[in-house]
Amino acid sequence: MPISLLLQRAALVAVLLVTPSLLNARALADIFFSVTAILFLAQCARTRQWAWLRQGWVPFAGAWWIWEMICSLPLPHPFHGTWPNFVQALVMLRYGVFAAALENWVLRDPRPRLWLRWVVQAVAAYICAGVLYQYAFGKNFYGYGRWADGELTGPFYKPRAAPELVRILFPAVLPPVMALISRKSFWYRAAGVLLAAVGIACMVLISQRMPVLLTILGLAVAALFLPKLRPVAIGLVVVGGLVIAASPVISPHTYYRLVEKFSTQMDHFRPSPYGLLLRRADEITEQNPIVGRGFNGFRDGCPDMRYWVGWTHQPGDIGGGLPTCKQHPHNFYLQAATDGGYPGLILFSLMVIAWLRDMARGLWRRPDAVRVGLFAAAFIHLWPIASTSAFLSLPVSGYFFVVLGWGLAEARWRQPSPAVAAEPSPRPAG
Repeated sequence: MPISLLLQRAALVAVLLVTPSLLNARALADIFFSVTAILFLAQCARTRQWAWLRQGWVPFAGAWWIWEMICSLPLPHPFHGTWPNFVQALVMLRYGVFAAALENWVLRDPRPRLWLRWVVQAVAAYICAGVLYQYAFGKNFYGYGRWADGELTGPFYKPRAAPELVRILFPAVLPPVMALISRKSFWYRAAGVLLAAVGIACMVLISQRMPVLLTILGLAVAALFLPKLRPVAIGLVVVGGLVIAASPVISPHTYYRLVEKFSTQMDHFRPSPYGLLLRRADEITEQNPIVGRGFNGFRDGCPDMRYWVGWTHQPGDIGGGLPTCKQHPHNFYLQAATDGGYPGLILFSLMVIAWLRDMARGLWRRPDAVRVGLFAAAFIHLWPIASTSAFLSLPVSGYFFVVLGWGLAEARWRQPSPAVAAEPSPRPAG
């Protein structure tokens, strides 16, 4: 077997194992990310094909990565970096190279992309089945009940199901839903609507606020591209609203989490944990506007009393003090700002725009259910008005980089369907 084919097949195996590994073996998943990236770089070195470094989104991602490393250097003031943080900034390169490997090498052919879709659909079905089982029987497959605040945990021991499921729900569910509702038979269409309703119901019943809002946003994005989905999407939003309205009876925990607690936090946002995190991250950025505090800047800087400034800016208002501190500011863009100052925020934002631009190339003219699902998943993950995990935190961001690389590969290599084959082909991404 040629060495090139051997490397590619090994990388494909690693890619197919990443998504299931993210469920309960994060360290193993990280190894698969790294193996894929290393094999891709080895193939590029063998063939001397490095043109991808100058194409599409890669220069923007490279610029942000370089700036993150510069800001993490242990240099005199105004730098706050350390060597451990610099090393972490250095090795975060593996995720970007992983996405580039999927786009330019591993997923060039349609069959590997189909296999990856089956894997993602199986993982989404497993999470959703765990959620419904726990809702019906009170405990999940492994004997764990609801979390302390009433959230369904699905097949996990803590509330992870919703943030993970929403990252893969659309590429998993949208293709079969569109295939079914595009059929002439009433029963096929009904099955498509039912499948979509089950996916939305899982997100609502889990009772985590941000994932529910992101699901609605993703549904709106998908309906924007797919006209046949629009009446279904409107119906699903109505049904979801009715479920929430009925939740005091059918699921009191859902009503408490999605209505009562959410309303209270929005009415009193500034003193809420999320409001205090926002203010602390803003203060860290204001005091370090050029180079931030480097990788892990929020985690290392939050306990420093110089940043304990509340919303009122009055003496004694310490913005919650030490209890406010978390490992990250719960927002990608705040994290980029605290790590790299305003230049880091700008570079991160340009990278995000480049990602979405390349994934959406030609999508409006030739909407495809797989590509729309992937774009919607990436869009809601990168949506700026959201509470999030750390940007490179597994498992949630692991699902995103799978979706990103897959979506970029679909945008670049997917052939037009027969119905639009006569249209001019789009230029490859990048």
